[in-house]
Amino acid sequence: MLTTVAFGASAIGAQAQETIPVGVLHSLSGTMAISETTLKDTVLMLIDEQNANGGVLGRQLEAVVVDPASDWPLFAEKARELLTTEQVAVIFGGWTSVSRKSVLPVIEELNGLMFYPVQYEGEESSRNVFYTGAAPNQQAIPATDYFLEELGIEKFALIGTDYVYPRTTNNILEAYLLDRGIAAEDIFVNYTPFGHSDWSSIVADIVALGADGKRVGVISTVNGDANIGFYKELAAAGISADDIPVIAFSVGEEELSGLDTSNLVGHLAAWNYFQSAESEANTAFIAAWKARMGEDAVTNDPMEATVIGFRMWVAAVEAAGTTDVDAVRAAMYGLQVPNLTGGIAEMLPNHHITKPVLIGEIQADGQFDIVSQTEEVPGDAWTDFLPESAVLISDWQTLNCGMYNTETETCVQLNSNY
Repeated sequence: MLTTVAFGASAIGAQAQETIPVGVLHSLSGTMAISETTLKDTVLMLIDEQNANGGVLGRQLEAVVVDPASDWPLFAEKARELLTTEQVAVIFGGWTSVSRKSVLPVIEELNGLMFYPVQYEGEESSRNVFYTGAAPNQQAIPATDYFLEELGIEKFALIGTDYVYPRTTNNILEAYLLDRGIAAEDIFVNYTPFGHSDWSSIVADIVALGADGKRVGVISTVNGDANIGFYKELAAAGISADDIPVIAFSVGEEELSGLDTSNLVGHLAAWNYFQSAESEANTAFIAAWKARMGEDAVTNDPMEATVIGFRMWVAAVEAAGTTDVDAVRAAMYGLQVPNLTGGIAEMLPNHHITKPVLIGEIQADGQFDIVSQTEEVPGDAWTDFLPESAVLISDWQTLNCGMYNTETETCVQLNSNY
């Protein structure tokens, strides 16, 4: 599926040649459509708004929308189509890390540019990707600290969907928990396939973890519509947040809008934005979104990351005076734009941004009560809690390297682009 959407003035004749094509690579069908369709709509709204303000470099933006349909190899095919047939200047897209990993070889081969708007496991730095979602030090580690220090959690159930993001994140968290004095036998890890629906045995195992009286907490990297079954099973088992709190990294306002939240009150999520954040920028964004999508429409963290990435790209293009990928990339470093929580997002040489860390409690209306918020934290491409990564840094501005080994003072060569 490919849809070209032109905004603003009529795109006919020579004027059509003057548009700037923008790729939108989000699943509009399949298990991830519950989360990704909203991001497609976010990009379309941002393009519409930018065109109403005169476009970019005096040209209108034109959205080229494709549907990779939650099919990970199809992400690579659609990315190639966007960059070759459609010749887009930039791609906004992806949700799961496996979809991003599928796209990486293509955009690196063709020197494309992609903005990835979702929290992820880190342990990656591509010259062709700007990561506007959270790295582990901006979500997973602070969430674990909240469990340890604020809730007194003594045993941890790390549950996730079976792909790279949950597995790598949980590897990091296991190492971190061991470093914080949690015994290996007090850490339960479980993975389920995309779309998993039968959670009864897993919930029973989580409950059994606390049979010795120690307080159990769940850290969830479950993605997509599998979350619906997980939370329903928790409720069916009579488990409240007071009994076994869950802190999720992939459940936001959009996912909760499809659930009966009455039994979820008090469970948690860790993000860098919530709709309930109080700022003038957020109030204006929410109003624009509801005006476009309807009064019941909600906002969420990956939407904010999409906004930040889009506005950074526009600013970089205008600063560079061109949509040329190399020139835009060079203009990105140090660029600052307002986030929606009242602070500033800055693009770092490692292609990650500064973000505040927010912990929110689920409320009966599907919104979050923000119980903890930090100042802006710089994203770290390589974690400090895995020995092989602790010696690595990413610096595309000065070192032109995504994996620079600080001990050997050499750049690790992953592919021809590094």
